[in-house]
Amino acid sequence: MPIVRQTHVVYTVQPGDTLYSIAARFGSTILGIQRVNQLIPPITDPGLIFPGWTLIIPVLAERPFRTIYITAPRDSLFRIGQRFSAHTDLIAGVNQLQDPNLIFVGQPLWAPAFVYEIEMGDTLYNISRRFQIPMANIIAANDGRPGFSLDLIYAGFRLLLPLPSSRNIVVIRPLPGDIIRGGDRIEGFARVFEANVLMQIQDDNGVVVSQERFTTALEGPPAYGYFSETVVFDRTPTTTGGWLWVYSRSAIDGSIIDLVQVRVAFV
Repeated sequence: MPIVRQTHVVYTVQPGDTLYSIAARFGSTILGIQRVNQLIPPITDPGLIFPGWTLIIPVLAERPFRTIYITAPRDSLFRIGQRFSAHTDLIAGVNQLQDPNLIFVGQPLWAPAFVYEIEMGDTLYNISRRFQIPMANIIAANDGRPGFSLDLIYAGFRLLLPLPSSRNIVVIRPLPGDIIRGGDRIEGFARVFEANVLMQIQDDNGVVVSQERFTTALEGPPAYGYFSETVVFDRTPTTTGGWLWVYSRSAIDGSIIDLVQVRVAFV
């Protein structure tokens, strides 16, 4: 499954920009930018870009990989949240913004998204089903991209896909569709009561293959603390696919709240 585990920058073309200047600014290459955005006929003439276009820029040297959004004129945290189907509290908290109403043009922000490279035979519908990401969320994330179309997508084009999240939790590992094994890590950020993050894994028959366990985020509310836990399988999965649940429980009645579900596969 061609998830691209590489850092990408999401950038809105500004007046005066060229592919050369964009590549130099972000440590990328002209050919790389052209390829992953399909900046070739019939999309556009080679080397021709227009202000307002949204491009994703593959960055060669960044580790660990992540998606970085560069704020554009007239951006707000609300609009950025809409693009990535994420709550503004989450974006502000993970980026440690003191004032979520105050962002600057050109400011780099961690974005809750990952990147998938289109293969021959892919359709947006099939990608939506494979990763269990609503079609509307995929469309919003790729709004304004010159190579993006509901009717025709090209092999080699890289698609932005939002990460599963709630207002208070985002899972950054595993990514949707990943194979998950005992000993793997579950990672993310959470703003939850007493910093307790709960998780379990179910297969598609509803069998709980990894019972509810908890880990403690490195910071408690109001911060969004990083969390990590090792996967332990208590039962062998009875299907080839299932769901990772990451959540908190209500301090009032113990019910599950802030549930984030990630589609996973088993060996």
